[in-house]
Amino acid sequence: MWAMVTKEFRQLRRDRRTLAMMIVLPVLLLVVFGYAASFNVHEIPTVVVGPGASRAAASLRPPFDVTRVDAGADESAARSDIAHGRAVVALVTRPGTGLSVLLDGTQLFSAQAAQSALARTGALGASAHVTILYNPRLKTSWIMVPGLAGLILAFVGTVITSLGVVRERQAGTLEQLAVMPLRPWDVIIGKIIPYFLVAAADLTAIVVIGRLLFGVPFAGDVGVFALGAMLFLLVTLGMGVLISTVSQNQGQAIQLALMTLLPQILLSGLIFPLSSMAAGVRWISYVLPLTYFVRLSRAVMLKGTSITGLWQPLVLLALLGVAVLGLAVLRFRRDLAPGGGDGDEEPAVRESVTA
Repeated sequence: MWAMVTKEFRQLRRDRRTLAMMIVLPVLLLVVFGYAASFNVHEIPTVVVGPGASRAAASLRPPFDVTRVDAGADESAARSDIAHGRAVVALVTRPGTGLSVLLDGTQLFSAQAAQSALARTGALGASAHVTILYNPRLKTSWIMVPGLAGLILAFVGTVITSLGVVRERQAGTLEQLAVMPLRPWDVIIGKIIPYFLVAAADLTAIVVIGRLLFGVPFAGDVGVFALGAMLFLLVTLGMGVLISTVSQNQGQAIQLALMTLLPQILLSGLIFPLSSMAAGVRWISYVLPLTYFVRLSRAVMLKGTSITGLWQPLVLLALLGVAVLGLAVLRFRRDLAPGGGDGDEEPAVRESVTA
């Protein structure tokens, strides 16, 4: 038995990826998610418009973060700021008619924090009239369904695709592709198209079921939503192929895929609001593709935002797609080359035989 224990320790020492996941990953997750996993909103972007804007803005205290004060603007400008994600709270002053407060219902926790702060401080007085836009009842399902649609795409694109490619390496069919007159792009496109179609069917089912069961609206353009989903799916499929090129077996592929999925679940704004994260952790959110798809899907489905208001997440998803797919092609070209691969399997095999 002691010989078996010694052999396992030696093999584990050689398997650096598994060792890193067992020691480094838990510590990293604890530090990162300890700062990110919070529902407490510390900053709420706020705009104040109308004739008495300066006086109303002066009465606000944290968590309200006043980003714009415009005495010459009206309610339509305030609604535009909320629709385009520039503000979560908008105060509209009207001489003789009191004060209107507009809240962005797609930012569930920020809107709830704003309601609590207004009720607790009473800074705006009893004459303030509060209106919640896009999600009047602040239903959790209305903000979760658009985000879950992205999570499903990420799962299919990353986990399933990586397992499918690694399965071919283990079966020995990857070597057969190396002697065929196929370019790396041809192989990658041929492999991701089936998963692309399956993910598209899953996305359609999620949206339809969300509308039928939970009454989630779809106020925007289907074409804009489809474009965003396509770009996001290309990123996740590229990540799946990239993971498969550095994995020697399906176990490694699953481990690496989970390492990419966990940060996206917790740091993308799907569950915890970005404004509640520490600044040292929040920057990670801006390099995660799910962050931009969650923003895009909620804006299209709940707000009906047009493509001109969503150019930023669309462009960023396109850039991420080009970068990830480019890396996947470079890695895959090396795997298809004679003698390709990273050679991580041989030391483990030799150790097993020696033991």
